[in-house]
Amino acid sequence: MSRLALSSTLDFVGSSAAACDAILKLRGQALYLELGRIAGAMLACPQGVFVEIHAPAPAPARATLTVEVGLDGQSFGRFELAGRPFTLEDRRQLEALAGVTATLLQVHGLAQRTTHAYAQVEAQLAQQAQILDQIHESVITLDRMGYITSWNRGAEQLFGYTPVEAVGRHVLFLYADDADDDAIPCSYAEQGGRMMEVRRKKKSGEVFWASLSLSALVENEAAPGARPSGMIAYLTDITERKLAEERLHHLAYYQELTGLPNRTLFGRLVDQGLLSAQRNESTACVLYLDLNRFKLINGTLGRHVGDELLRQVAQRLRGCLRDEDVVAHLSGDEFAVGLFDIRQHFEATTVAQKLQAALEAPFLIERHDLRVGASVGIAVYPQDGQDAETLLRMADIAMQRAKEGAENPDHSVAFYRLDMNHGMQQRMQIESGLRHALGNGELMLHYQPKFEIGSNRVVGAEALVRWRHPQRGMVPPSEFIPLAETTGLIVQVGEWVLEQACAQAAVWQRVGLPPLRLAVNVSAREFAASLPARVDATLKRYGLGPEWLELEITESTLMHDIDAVIGIMDRINALGVALSLDDFGTGYSSLSYLKRFPIDTLKIDRSFTTGIPLDASDCAIASTIIGMGRKLGHRVIAEGVETLDQLAFLRDAGCDEVQGYLYSKPLPAEDFERCLRENWLLLADDRLDDYADYRGDDLSSSARLPGGR
Repeated sequence: MSRLALSSTLDFVGSSAAACDAILKLRGQALYLELGRIAGAMLACPQGVFVEIHAPAPAPARATLTVEVGLDGQSFGRFELAGRPFTLEDRRQLEALAGVTATLLQVHGLAQRTTHAYAQVEAQLAQQAQILDQIHESVITLDRMGYITSWNRGAEQLFGYTPVEAVGRHVLFLYADDADDDAIPCSYAEQGGRMMEVRRKKKSGEVFWASLSLSALVENEAAPGARPSGMIAYLTDITERKLAEERLHHLAYYQELTGLPNRTLFGRLVDQGLLSAQRNESTACVLYLDLNRFKLINGTLGRHVGDELLRQVAQRLRGCLRDEDVVAHLSGDEFAVGLFDIRQHFEATTVAQKLQAALEAPFLIERHDLRVGASVGIAVYPQDGQDAETLLRMADIAMQRAKEGAENPDHSVAFYRLDMNHGMQQRMQIESGLRHALGNGELMLHYQPKFEIGSNRVVGAEALVRWRHPQRGMVPPSEFIPLAETTGLIVQVGEWVLEQACAQAAVWQRVGLPPLRLAVNVSAREFAASLPARVDATLKRYGLGPEWLELEITESTLMHDIDAVIGIMDRINALGVALSLDDFGTGYSSLSYLKRFPIDTLKIDRSFTTGIPLDASDCAIASTIIGMGRKLGHRVIAEGVETLDQLAFLRDAGCDEVQGYLYSKPLPAEDFERCLRENWLLLADDRLDDYADYRGDDLSSSARLPGGR
């Protein structure tokens, strides 16, 4: 290589390096001036400029050499040199510099755009991380294998693990030892959308209940056929709610004193056992036990001794039975036992004697040597009854016979014996008579007022059906309502009640009475998809607004096809008709469903009101229901209020409305209207004032006001 060629090469290399340095360090006009200077210096030209394509600068005078700076169809500008003659070698060198400059400008521009894009992604990720950290809910992302890929601050606060400790570990390390959802099927990762209540474990070892929602994590949702790359898990601590559910369930279905199932739960468990016995074509028995001498001990030594005696009796009875048998504490000194899957009914005699033998040993309580025995009555399925309530009633009758006819009641056992034809005939007579009553005007409605505690005013009334039989007179509802439900006549009775209640409301509307919610009971059989349309048509037929009507439904109605039930309730709500959950606390519904039902009012069952304020369990249940109802935004009404002490307790607990004989028994329409106009406003105003006077008198807490039942 000649000295001249070597010099030209070195000049080109130096110019390229200078151009690279300028492109990295300079921007805008300063860059363009420096590029022009570099080109001029390389060719020893006094006049050299770089003209940017979008903002052309004046060309130097007498420009004799111009070279475009571009690459792959993209133009960045041009070099323009002047001031001396130029050779072909000069053009070749300038074109080489232009190529290097174009490459550098293209690469630099791409790097700038990439850096900006990365900065935007990082900013978005930081913003999303900040949002997730501000969410109180625990949010965890998992890959398809169940390994944790992200962990927000809510998860750190909930579980106690930092992101460094959690990310990269399999999610199973958070599971409680007894969790039954220890596998994540692939279908959840692909589809997501699952919600469940689970048990999880914190870093401290504490196990808690959580509400878990799983959603599919898809990286590119717009791509056709995109598959989930993992899951997003949302967790919320629901331990307090679960404890409240368990506490309420225990209060409603177990005797607080002995921890045994109460009558309600015993009936349900026995009914389930009878279904199994029916499928297996086996025998089942219900034993009714009544303790002898308990009342004497309880009255002589005090209630605390009696309570401890009942606890020890419960333990001995439970210890005598198989795991599949059921023992319940019905009330006071009465217990019941359900025996299932036995070959012959006389085997129940052996069990009864075993239970009696368990009570023979003395009970040592506070240095007292106490002895109690038990009389036992037995009813056999299927000949003595087809359901728990019937069998329990028959066993009670047998127990009374055993107690009365035995020389030693502590060893007395009796089976139920009675000609069932008489009972069946009576049932058929009632059924045929009820069908006749529906078509011959023997049914009538009575109305029992509902009073608002805060304002002491009548805010509604419950429409209660009554049957005036031509020969028997007034037939108790307890005789014909259960039969109507069994035979399906309850649907016709319910339609008649709705029609008559609306007709009466129309009469009161015409005479100028303000709107008054008339509560109509709706049975499970009536609660069908056709109910909203029937209610709407009835209201329109009588020209009534929805504020005149309220439908009362029971918990058992809600526990069949939840989604369909909610759909029916939503349609009723859309009409403006109020919904009340009747006999609340006696059913078997989950509180997780309660918040989904669009109801307006919870009605405390009279079985819980009766023991207020003396029975601690009834007080606890009523207070719990009232508190829960208020937190859920529901009004709460207590039925069966008969004493001033009950009224005062419910008022202090925050109950909204009351209904019962303390104010009025159910009345015919004309008497109800007359009392509404004349008496009840004064009566309601006086009730709470009278309470203070009654507390000072020598009256028991169960004393009723004048004019009560």
